[in-house]
Amino acid sequence: MIMAIVAFLLGNILCMLFGIPYIDFLKKHLFNQSIKDVAPKTHAKKEGTPTTGGAFIIIAIILASVITLMMAEKMTNIAYIILLTLAFYTFAGFQDDFLKIKGKTNDGLSARGKLIRQILIALLPTIFVMLKGQTDVNIGHYVLHLGWLYPILAVFIITGASNAYNLTDGLDGLAASTGFSTFVAIAIIAMFSGYMQITIIASATAGALLGFLKYNKPKAEVFMGDTGSLAIGGLLGTLAVVGKFEVLLIVLAALFVSETLSVIIQVTSFKTTGKRVFKMAPIHHHFELLGWSEKKVVTVFALTSAFCSFVALVLFYVFYLR
Repeated sequence: MIMAIVAFLLGNILCMLFGIPYIDFLKKHLFNQSIKDVAPKTHAKKEGTPTTGGAFIIIAIILASVITLMMAEKMTNIAYIILLTLAFYTFAGFQDDFLKIKGKTNDGLSARGKLIRQILIALLPTIFVMLKGQTDVNIGHYVLHLGWLYPILAVFIITGASNAYNLTDGLDGLAASTGFSTFVAIAIIAMFSGYMQITIIASATAGALLGFLKYNKPKAEVFMGDTGSLAIGGLLGTLAVVGKFEVLLIVLAALFVSETLSVIIQVTSFKTTGKRVFKMAPIHHHFELLGWSEKKVVTVFALTSAFCSFVALVLFYVFYLR
């Protein structure tokens, strides 16, 4: 518990400290966000806001995690794999952001190129889990043996989480505020499951996300960009796979899943019937176009994510601990 608090505080403080020089650097070198033409008209004012802010979030997470893990003498192979996966996803996200900045558009890596990178990176923790022989999925006290089918599920979970969190990053403070409660819940689940390395890394992430809100709350001084959202989403999926709480992730990440489903439903409906189910997807834009203020959308979504995290903790206690 003490090490989790240390990781949280370090992640929070380091993120706030790194944000000041990093944002100044972005402004001086014009690392600015381009807004999609199809985005709500209220987003036009966001044009020119610095992006790639996820870089100082990830640096804070990794430093806070490494320092705390070394203090707790828990710098093991599990920790190395998780942090290395996080770093690789950060590089992939930065590449996407850099292409957008260079081209002065909102088009970075192609969808195929991004997906290939996500899948290849997801193989790292997947192979690690496979080599440990952990190819089972726990549904409460019932164990489902998947064998060689497990790597398909693991890669799907990690890649899906990366994309889902990426889609959620569309409003000032949305990704950080919704992710905060999710990683707090993960830290608690991991602590009672005996995965102290995951507890420390999840705590550092929660602290860094809270610190990032200082710069990302409306009106945002910086966006995390794909540098942050792809990486943090990938971390979310990786922790679920390595920590063996794959099923609980469905509840923990229910809000992020709904964002993804809204896009899938919208695209499918338009291609098959020519009609749109939502005013705009992902679904947070739908509520914007219904007349909700950006602040209201973020607040409601953050509370919804917190509720999902609470439900996941209750389910963990009832079905896994008792």
